[in-house]
Amino acid sequence: MGNKQVGLSDPLRYLRRPLNLRFCGLRREAFGFITSLKSSDTHQRLQLSSLRDSNKVSASLSDNGTPPKSFDYDLLIIGAGVGGHGAALHAVEKGLKTAIVEGDVVGGTCVNRGCVPSKALLAVSGRMRELRNDHHLKSLGLQVSAAGYDRQAVADHANNLASKIRGNLTNSLKALGVDILTGFGTILGPQKVKVGSSNNIVTAKDIIIATGSVPFVPKGIEVDGKTVITSDHALKLESVPDWIAIVGSGYIGLEFSDVYTALGSEVTFIEALDQLMPGFDPEISKLAQRVLITPRKIDYHTGVFATKITPARDGKPVIIELIDAKTKEPKDTLEVDAALIATGRAPFTNGLGLENIDVTTQRGFVPVDERMRVIDTNGKLVPHLYCIGDANGKMMLAHAASAQGISVVEQVTGRGHALNHLSIPAACFTHPEISMVGLTEPQAREKGQKEGFEVSVSKTSFKANTKALAENEGEGLAKLIYRPDNGEILGVHIFGLHAADLIHEASNAIALGTRIQDIKFAVHAHPTLSEVLDELFKSAKVKAEASSPVSEPVAV
Repeated sequence: MGNKQVGLSDPLRYLRRPLNLRFCGLRREAFGFITSLKSSDTHQRLQLSSLRDSNKVSASLSDNGTPPKSFDYDLLIIGAGVGGHGAALHAVEKGLKTAIVEGDVVGGTCVNRGCVPSKALLAVSGRMRELRNDHHLKSLGLQVSAAGYDRQAVADHANNLASKIRGNLTNSLKALGVDILTGFGTILGPQKVKVGSSNNIVTAKDIIIATGSVPFVPKGIEVDGKTVITSDHALKLESVPDWIAIVGSGYIGLEFSDVYTALGSEVTFIEALDQLMPGFDPEISKLAQRVLITPRKIDYHTGVFATKITPARDGKPVIIELIDAKTKEPKDTLEVDAALIATGRAPFTNGLGLENIDVTTQRGFVPVDERMRVIDTNGKLVPHLYCIGDANGKMMLAHAASAQGISVVEQVTGRGHALNHLSIPAACFTHPEISMVGLTEPQAREKGQKEGFEVSVSKTSFKANTKALAENEGEGLAKLIYRPDNGEILGVHIFGLHAADLIHEASNAIALGTRIQDIKFAVHAHPTLSEVLDELFKSAKVKAEASSPVSEPVAV
């Protein structure tokens, strides 16, 4: 066992402009802010149509386009998660007659069993950590009596947030004129989908598969939903065990360790690889382990597989049998109160009818090209069929699914578009947070060696940031990986206060192709945490000069 470790000449113009604010890839409509798409009548009220048949909800808004002569819809989306929702809203903006098929509930994994409820739990864990950190409070001159929590109230907070966002998502789709077809979607052939168990067959010029994923449970693990659970169960917070083993130390495992330890549990990580947090940049991982693992009631086993996990029953605890990941020899047996299986997610693609269009999945993932176009068994593109989000396995993040969906809509409306996945950020919402975009240092150096370019690294500490010090939160690091010959940003990794918010300056720079020698001229408000990135870019040593001249002074 390892160590513990913001006058307006036209005040209505903002009401007429489609706003693209997002939350976990969600449009602002998800929060109940619906803006009219028509500018000719500012007093127009969005009207919802009545339920037209047993499995179809429609909204009568002309902006949803008119159906093509030979099809029911311009675009049909199978799956109403964040990816499907983002694609549907963008399709409406582009004038496409759009429908979305959903066999479960609107919102998919993110809203119902993922990033939305988990952030509610993490908000609680963050507050608990602050209230129970006597040293931190005293350094700020604060005194707080003993902090406690109501488990059911915490669980209700997470459930209520998910319900609110789910309801707002559904209403936004209706208000914008997207038809919601209830039932599981099965592809019958080119441009043809059966919805539900009835003979309701719908046709569309283009189809997007956006069915998402489910928790992956390895063989030998018996999930009872009570003592051996997945993230789906854990988000309900039906109990807070004294001792819980978490199988997997990636994003899911780390976030739940933050929640459970803040609420009083002891945690044991079980990781198959030789180090914890294997998906992160090694240097960031090392620092994060020192802050997130070592001082907390967490221990761990690395380099082992949990080959068998038996739920607690008949008065006996949860039993976990471990073997060496390399030799496969028995290693240890653990007895704990509960076990959380956080070994990643698997694509939800069974029953889609892919065999009807000669498409074979790869470990369950639908094969696609760089433009999300589905590839058949013979390596040929399937006309008018796309797959986005977790179901294609390119990048299993809600906002990545939304970005892919928007990219597909751009393509089907005649605007060539390919998404740069290296510009898509990711974040782990621990306390403090971890965020990243682009390549890790080892990945960048491998790429540099293959392609013949030098790689440099620049770092800045939160200890040098005024805002972080004012918060007494100086523990953190920002790391820039770049090409010194041309200033290309290869990757940025941040560990520290609000890292998940800070990463977007870097991800947008990568997406827009902005070089370090140009972004150095950006001005950041003082004192703010954003200056961590400001100092990071300024500290980089780039041989190339700025690619564009500084703007002429403007009198104010």
